[in-house]
Amino acid sequence: MDYYLNLINTIGIHTLLGLSAYLLILTGQVSMAQAGFFGIGAYTAAILTVIFESSILTAIGAAMLVSGGVAFLVGFPALRVRGLMLVVATVAFSEFARMFFYNLKWRVVRDGAEIGPDGTMGFAEIRYFNDNGWLNWEVTIFLWVFVAVVMALIWWSDKTRIGAVLRAVGEDELAADSTGINVTVVKVAAMTTGGVIAGLAGSLYAHQVTDLDHHTFTVLLATFAIAYPILGGLSNVFGTLIAVLFIQGLLVEGLRFLGDWRMLLFGA
Repeated sequence: MDYYLNLINTIGIHTLLGLSAYLLILTGQVSMAQAGFFGIGAYTAAILTVIFESSILTAIGAAMLVSGGVAFLVGFPALRVRGLMLVVATVAFSEFARMFFYNLKWRVVRDGAEIGPDGTMGFAEIRYFNDNGWLNWEVTIFLWVFVAVVMALIWWSDKTRIGAVLRAVGEDELAADSTGINVTVVKVAAMTTGGVIAGLAGSLYAHQVTDLDHHTFTVLLATFAIAYPILGGLSNVFGTLIAVLFIQGLLVEGLRFLGDWRMLLFGA
């Protein structure tokens, strides 16, 4: 039973990650920075609950703010490039963030044991849910409440002028600008919101797996983030969820018995 609950949690986390890229792709931006924002959210939330003993909601809120703030700062220089150069620039950002976590060492002693991020050894013992008596099904419900809220908000915004503006910028920037749309504001807002959602996903991921490793936040994770909305389609948010179910539920877990042979399907 725990295996299936963990799989459901993974699907929820990756759905949030895909939705963070969904907003950017609507505006015509293909960004690989989602892995970096995801990692920032994961480490921020974990540090707050482990070292500062914050509540999970405080940690998640802080992770969203920090990731969104970094995304806001990344958004402005990212506007100077587009296409392949934007991909390269955002890959560089994600790798910078990953190497920062690789070298981050902040250990404190509590109850006779050292806790906190340990550089190359990663960040273990993120046990907020276990230490506070949460059952696995309670964690699953808690996580999916966030997924449902984010999906509902994006679905609603897609039906309003917000969605129309995002799609207008993605289809033709010059035409959008000629109608009075501030393209710069829209793109930065999309990048920032995407960072907030990726930070949320990262914070939930950290407390789901309880052990962070910098190898998680690689180009592969960023590729997954982009693949979900592209594979699921941009007509609505539910396509992203379906794509996550297909990739994580079928290709990653459903075909695990094939071992390394399943990697051929990823290549296909």
